[in-house]
Amino acid sequence: MTETVNIHVEGMSCAACQAHVRRALEQTPGVKQATVNLMTAEARVAFDPSSTRLDTLLQAIRDSGYGAEMEKSGADREAEQHREARELARKAIVSLALGVASMALSMLHTAPARYVLLAIALFVMIWAGGRIYAAAWSAARHASADMNTLVALGTGAAFVYSLAATFAPAAFHVSDVYYESAVWILAFIVSGRALEARARRQTTSALRELVQLQPAVARVSRDGREMDVPVAAVVRGDLIVVRPGEKIPVDGEIADGSSYVDESMVTGEPMPVEKRAGDAVIGGTVNTTGSFRYRATSLGESSMLARIVELMRQAQASRAPTQRLADRISGIFVPAVVLLALATFAAWILAGAAPAKAAATAISVLIIACPCAMGLAVPAAVMVATGRAAKLGLLIKGGEVLEKLRRIDTLVLDKTGTVTEGRPRVVEARIGEDALRLAAGAERRSEHPLARSILEYAASRGIDAPEPSEFLAIAGQGVEAVVEGRRVRVAGGGSGGIVVSIDGAPAGEFAVSDPIRAGAKEAVREFRQLGLECVLLTGDRPEAAQAVAGVVGIERVVAGVLPEGKVTEIKRLKAEGRVVAMAGDGINDAPALAQADAGFAMGSGTGIAIDAGDVTLLRPDLAGIARAIRLSRAASRVMRQNLFWAFGYNVVAIPAAALGFLNPVIASAAMAASSLTVVLNSLRLRRIAV
Repeated sequence: MTETVNIHVEGMSCAACQAHVRRALEQTPGVKQATVNLMTAEARVAFDPSSTRLDTLLQAIRDSGYGAEMEKSGADREAEQHREARELARKAIVSLALGVASMALSMLHTAPARYVLLAIALFVMIWAGGRIYAAAWSAARHASADMNTLVALGTGAAFVYSLAATFAPAAFHVSDVYYESAVWILAFIVSGRALEARARRQTTSALRELVQLQPAVARVSRDGREMDVPVAAVVRGDLIVVRPGEKIPVDGEIADGSSYVDESMVTGEPMPVEKRAGDAVIGGTVNTTGSFRYRATSLGESSMLARIVELMRQAQASRAPTQRLADRISGIFVPAVVLLALATFAAWILAGAAPAKAAATAISVLIIACPCAMGLAVPAAVMVATGRAAKLGLLIKGGEVLEKLRRIDTLVLDKTGTVTEGRPRVVEARIGEDALRLAAGAERRSEHPLARSILEYAASRGIDAPEPSEFLAIAGQGVEAVVEGRRVRVAGGGSGGIVVSIDGAPAGEFAVSDPIRAGAKEAVREFRQLGLECVLLTGDRPEAAQAVAGVVGIERVVAGVLPEGKVTEIKRLKAEGRVVAMAGDGINDAPALAQADAGFAMGSGTGIAIDAGDVTLLRPDLAGIARAIRLSRAASRVMRQNLFWAFGYNVVAIPAAALGFLNPVIASAAMAASSLTVVLNSLRLRRIAV
């Protein structure tokens, strides 16, 4: 048995922090998997509750030098993020103002000015930089090092050197002070974190909007009275009343009435969707025109909205393959930088430089090398891309899936429910109204899709289906029922139509067709433009499959195969060296979806469909597959750009700092700018055309 928990981690600021926490969790007995996200400050841990306890996991994080507590509710987390962003912004503004003042005072070269500079530096170090020093000390106590270590060493060295120059210049043979450098370094670091905090809120905006969709109360009809109750008090089976313009509180099925419902925030579908009796509605969506009553079905964590939110959170917390490179490097990066800074100091002293110059150069190396950008490079891109995907009606389950989609070269499409709507409709009827009414009554208790097509056709003609007194479903042959004293049989005909007989005499027939999904032909054209080869894979008859393939433009057809045969075909394609994606309805195609390199599940509004596959298409539109692949390719480009910037920045900046071309203040500004650059570059994915 495995449980999964989300833990809020305090004090992480770079890739090294992220790696320390992850290693600490992975080394805890009973932990099966741990992912740590610097952007969200969360650890997601899968563990065996029989081998370890939750407080053991929390203690493992604390023992590694970071704060840990159980994840807070959405509202509490939102409030805390807002409070933290405001606090950082306030500290950044004050520190920058004091940095300007300290720069002016440093030009006076008088003893009183030095004492004022000392006071300013102490204030900024304690008030604005207190967390940094506390985190660095905690890391040191646990024999680890991170970005806070580098900043603390750099500013601490500048401060101690300046103290010596202030109170005992002759004893230490020093004269210059670097109080203003310590102030500016901390001001830039805190400013960078304030901007990052604001940018992080933008990256999680899609998730935040989803969480806020559900209304607080529901209007429930109980014992003949309507009353407003908290959503948490709604129980399965409650009859809920929804009026025009109101949000639908929980998932359910319409009992009576009809309307058009705006599902755009959940499915990405821009146009309101018609809803009638028997149709499912999703909690959090908006009723537009009519009024209706519906029965509550899925509540709480089992609701569609809750499942979508949870899947998005899992995706945003996941670790993309590209991230592993950054994690491996960051594990040895900070200790290597400390040694390099010491070597730089020694080299300058041996070269005959003044201690002040040697110290300033070593401090520059410490500050410039902070691996903040490295830790943000991949998670920022994954978070923005998955958030953008959700707004397009796509649930992409994690960074690994996001990267994998860009390599797809073969797309296998199921026919029924994927290329076609999977909802047969009566396209022609040769039957009188009385016979139609009796046929609809016979089909009333049937769960077969063809039965629904006849019932919908009767309803469109304004005919109500009477209740049958007897009913028998004959496997593969249709139904037989007694309706209003007449024996009615509805069965498949030799020509593929549906034949109705009443009391043994022919009474009419229906021609039924499963329409091709709107936009399917255009979607197949897009797949070709992306360089994908399309295959239609179905259990239907070859002639029916060829007819559908001919309409939408698919040349390769594999028909008449059972679910096991679909898996075999996927395996065969992969054996040819292809990277295969499979698109199906997420239920009967589950084995093939699992066998493919990436599975696209058509979101039929069921929990099963949402859980199946690597990507769920919440909007019934095959073009979503093309959008997912284009978004994947764009996100992969951004990840590579971010890592190039993060690594390239250090490759260029560290030697420049060691050679004395960068002073500590410039180094701290450049370091903060590098982190902000990768976040802003990732945010481009919110606007990029897909």
